[in-house]
Amino acid sequence: MTLQDSSPQTSSVPAQTVAKPGPVIALLVVSAFVVILNETTMGVALTDIMKDLGITTGLGQWLTTGFLLTMAVVIPLTGFLLSRFTIRQVYFSAMSLFAVGTLIAALAPGFELLLAGRIVQALGTGVMMPLLFTTVLTIVPASHRGRMMGVITIVIAVAPAVGPTVSGLILQSLTWHAIFWIMLPIALLAIGLGLIWVRNVTDTNPHARFDVLSVVLSALGFGGLIYGLSSIGEAASGHAPVPVWIPIVVGAVALTVFVLRQLQLQKVDGALLDLRVFQSKSFSLAVALVVIVMSALFGSLILLPIYLQQVLGLDTLGVGLMLLPGGVLMGAIAPVVGNLFDKYGPTPLVIPGMVIAAGALWGMATFDQTTSVIWIIAVHLALNLGLGFVFTPLMTSALGSLPSHLYPHGSAVVGTVQQVAGAAGTALFVTLMSVTLASSLSAGADQVTATANGVHAAFFVGAIVASAAVVLALFVRKPAEPVHGEGIPTVH
Repeated sequence: MTLQDSSPQTSSVPAQTVAKPGPVIALLVVSAFVVILNETTMGVALTDIMKDLGITTGLGQWLTTGFLLTMAVVIPLTGFLLSRFTIRQVYFSAMSLFAVGTLIAALAPGFELLLAGRIVQALGTGVMMPLLFTTVLTIVPASHRGRMMGVITIVIAVAPAVGPTVSGLILQSLTWHAIFWIMLPIALLAIGLGLIWVRNVTDTNPHARFDVLSVVLSALGFGGLIYGLSSIGEAASGHAPVPVWIPIVVGAVALTVFVLRQLQLQKVDGALLDLRVFQSKSFSLAVALVVIVMSALFGSLILLPIYLQQVLGLDTLGVGLMLLPGGVLMGAIAPVVGNLFDKYGPTPLVIPGMVIAAGALWGMATFDQTTSVIWIIAVHLALNLGLGFVFTPLMTSALGSLPSHLYPHGSAVVGTVQQVAGAAGTALFVTLMSVTLASSLSAGADQVTATANGVHAAFFVGAIVASAAVVLALFVRKPAEPVHGEGIPTVH
């Protein structure tokens, strides 16, 4: 079946016109910010949690790994969920799950209940970004879409940067439970405001099919890959619970079968994740660049705190404060980049953005035991400046190139790719650091010097990958706006 044949069936719940979309989008942005902020506060808090609960590092890491695995299972489902159910239903379900999970974690007396709370939180978190993307694409005209997607970039950029700082400030005077208690009233407020502002702005397909086998394959595929990639760093240091090749192979095989099944099911509009989004060259190219950009961002987010703490000897609050300006900068320029996208398209933004990001990673490859704090902050600012010029144009170009009935599936693909790319980037950077560190130690270097050598090797390879991405950036173009329900357009 061609893409033109795949327009959605008659909606059981008709879409409503939103006269003033600002409050709806603002609420969704704030809600997404809160759930992503929660995701990134755990890194700094993990040490305190392990001490308080008396658990090992390997067990404590499951508070992060379990969250990521749950996200990996949920996000591919959002294409179906946003096609089958109204935005209002999906929003309240997601925020209610997040609030319940936050309450469970806040009350948790031990590891098991805390892990359960994190998993329930992740069930709601995984839905929020695809929901936000789909809503913006549906109710915002193409001429203003870049500006709105720039606002979304604030969520993607600032929340991960602010998370460690917020966590560090809270832990200065309160216990780790306070992180969840502070999040809970914000989540409840978002639910209350949703009763007023959130409307059903998209068509739903009551005949959308839920294929159980696809869900199982998706969970094994994406979950296996993310778990395997996340375990590579532990394996390099000799602490992986299972050989990392097992979950990676299982994930790769399951993902291959999943793709084959989706290709078969989409012929009858029954795919859990409709892969016809990749018929758009603009979408495919943008997604490829998103993989590289997210890998660089998450790889640097995991490596910089290690470097600042273990090489330069900074405390957690100092680390959080050093990383904060970069995230704030990316968030601050996001609306400007969005406006520029609406006027000039992605090409004049993505190319210099990738050049700056690659240059910043080359700068990070110079970090050692004597590097000044000012230089570190400057390079980190440059990295976030470059990525800030790339994020919004790539997201907008990718999703804006799709016909409206594929928005939910495009949003789900982008969300899934972000998670996998983040895990891959983390795995790449941590593995390179760990291997080089071990080699330096065996050669007689002290711990600080060996760690600095490992950081240098990781950022050096990251800079090479980012430099190669500059070539891909040369081919990014602004796609033509597709007509509702029609096929993939050609690019200008």
